[in-house]
Parts: sequence; C-alpha cells; structure tokens
Amino acid sequence: MSVVNLIIQTGLVAKAVLLILLFFSVFSWAIILYKLRSYRRADRESSEFLHLFREAKNLLATYEESRRFKVSPLASLFQDGFRELSFLVKSNPPSTLAPGAGGTKGLEASLSSEHMDSLGRALRQASLREISQLERYLIFLATTGAVTPFIGLFGTVWGIMDAFAGIGAAGSPNLGAVAPGIAEALVTTAAGLAAAIPAVIAYNYFLHRIKALATRMDLFSLEFLALVERIVGRR
Repeated sequence: MSVVNLIIQTGLVAKAVLLILLFFSVFSWAIILYKLRSYRRADRESSEFLHLFREAKNLLATYEESRRFKVSPLASLFQDGFRELSFLVKSNPPSTLAPGAGGTKGLEASLSSEHMDSLGRALRQASLREISQLERYLIFLATTGAVTPFIGLFGTVWGIMDAFAGIGAAGSPNLGAVAPGIAEALVTTAAGLAAAIPAVIAYNYFLHRIKALATRMDLFSLEFLALVERIVGRR
C-alpha cells in the first residue's frame, strides 16, 4: 500500500492534522529558501562593501557608493554612522573637508568624547536594527520545530484510539481491525517529524549565520570609529 493510499484512507481528523502539517512544512521551506538567498547575498555584498570602504579615499564618495549595496548590513551600518558623523560635524564648527595623511580625504572636526560616544550609540542602534531584520521570520521556523511534532503526536494518539475502537467493534484484536488506526498514527507521526526536522536544522543554521554577521558588524563599527578618531586626531 502506497503512502498516497494511506493518506486517502485516513479519517477526517487525520486529514485535518496532515493539512496543518503541510501548511507548516510549505511555509517553512519557503522561509528557508528565502533566507538562504538573503544571507548569501548579504555576505557577498558585505564583503564587496568592506573592500570598497577600506580602499576608499573619501567618506562622502563611500557613502554615495554604499547605496548600491541594498542588503548589506555593513553598508547600512556605515550609512547611519556617516549621517550621525555629518550631523556632529555640522553642529560642532569649525569643521572642514580636507585631505588627511596618506592621501585620505575625510571629515575633520574637534569632536569631544561625548560626540564619539554618540556616534558609537548610533552604530550600535543601527546594528541592533539590522540584526532584528536578519531574524525576521525565524520565529516561524522555531514554532514549526516546536509545535509540529506534537501535532503529529495528536494524530498518532487519535489513530491509536481508532485502532482500539476497531478492536472493540470487531470483538477481536485482528489485523484488519487495527490496521486503519495504526496507519493513521504512523502517517501523522512521520508527517510531524518531516515538518519539524528541516525547520529545526535551518533555524540553528540561520542563528549561526546571524551571529557571524553580527560579529562582522561589531568589528566594522570598531573599525569605523577608529577611522573617525584618526581623522579627528589629525586636526
């Protein structure tokens, strides 16, 4: 007997359980494929932007170029940091846009430690926002991994109840009486595990990817702050 025939012959409750599990499974795989593509693109664009940032000789030009990197968290971090830096420079004259040592061109101003702290907070806020964006939809994977085994277990219990009901109706524990209920139990159990296992694996993998991206953002924030301090120190 094929799996399709088993599903067709299941009762109404088992079919409802299977439909719920199918919903969780389909949406989980959609999120998994979307996130795989999104994180891969974020890694690629972040590497490209980091190379641009380290090779650039003008912060303003880097800011303009950073707009090309739509999904890079590092580019978004730099944009927020540059806007905050521009605001601090404009509100703290005198400031100039002048060449620095080694041919680097950047913003120079007499910024206090409070201003640098403000810039650090802006970078931290942007980093938290990007992490929140990266974590979007992952709650559904976590819910799928936690809930679907129990939904499948409900179908299992219901199938066993049907099996006992069949035994009672037949008056003897023969295979024909218990087979339909046991089939329902096995199908729903397998479906619950099939929905849960990929979701749990993907959830843990994506958390690792987010942690790696968060570390890159922290390191970039320190690098950006160090660059600003060098530029400020030249004045």
